[in-house]
Amino acid sequence: MKVFTVAVMPGDGIGTEVTPPAVELVKEAARQQGVELRFQHIDAGAQYYADTGESFPEDHYEEAVKADAIFLSAMGHPDIRYPDGTEIGPQHDLRKRLNLYAGVRPCRTLPGLPLPLVDERSKSLDFVIVRESTEGLFAFSRGHELDDDEYAHNLMRISKTTSKKLYDFSFNLARRRAEQGRGHNLVTHIDKANVLSSQHVARQWFYEAAERHSDVTANHQYVDFAALDMVRRPWVFDVMPTENQYGDILSDIAAGLMGGMGMAPSGEIGDTHAVFQPCHGSAPDIMGQGKANPTAMILSGVMMLEYLADKNNSPELLNAAKKLESSVEAAYATGSLLPYELGGTSGLHDISELVAKKLSL
Repeated sequence: MKVFTVAVMPGDGIGTEVTPPAVELVKEAARQQGVELRFQHIDAGAQYYADTGESFPEDHYEEAVKADAIFLSAMGHPDIRYPDGTEIGPQHDLRKRLNLYAGVRPCRTLPGLPLPLVDERSKSLDFVIVRESTEGLFAFSRGHELDDDEYAHNLMRISKTTSKKLYDFSFNLARRRAEQGRGHNLVTHIDKANVLSSQHVARQWFYEAAERHSDVTANHQYVDFAALDMVRRPWVFDVMPTENQYGDILSDIAAGLMGGMGMAPSGEIGDTHAVFQPCHGSAPDIMGQGKANPTAMILSGVMMLEYLADKNNSPELLNAAKKLESSVEAAYATGSLLPYELGGTSGLHDISELVAKKLSL
């Protein structure tokens, strides 16, 4: 039996609640295909900082990076901060130290939910935002040498090296999706090339990458117009690489199209490592009430299985990913699930137990 190790970091708030059922579902999906996943618990996050004075000790980091993948849940707490007032987020440390440049944010709607757009085509969305996660405006989020009493600055800086990796990743993703019968074999670069010179250069780098992937259609769109189209006709998109801050904003719109942050999975992928986590926060206000939605965490596990399958050339893990994803879809297709954030009463146990039931069939 093939064996892979996964570092599990449940984090804070409802992260500690949605992680256990998601771990069991991912483990079972792999077991059904003859693969063993060994999950190793690693402490990190805001509560760990409050208890110990460290949010992510170096030896915990070293253990995490030894694993084949990292399965991370919600991190942070509004009442627990570093002395400078900034958020405690070990996921940011992992992103920077492991150069996880491709922030993969799928938008795939599930059946049986009251979604915000009325057009029937919006009920079966399937596109992916690929947010560059290590550079851009967010990479220099604190003070700048030019700051003074009158002006505050942030630096927008991108590199050709990382942009090339991001664009190659995006074209390869579009090609793989097309082979699976998904998407439009299309990559649309989202930028602000008409205003920012850095974005004009980024678009040039994008079309240099497009020449290396001539079997995939390449297009571009300004970020403000892309935001408009995401609520007007989101079905036209497939794979959308974009700058860090743009991707942060657009991926929240994508989550809204799916029904909320509790439905939105993500992956942070680099050349050698990857982290998978739900897009939602730790929501301490609903902790312990059974209202947490595990869907995003489970679907992040699906993405992790796909990553391990691709990295290790494992058809078994790819089948496990497909089976778990179809089990989530089948659970929602019953029409009996409506998460709290969508006005329903389906919480942690109802959702995870019905997915488990579908997975056992």
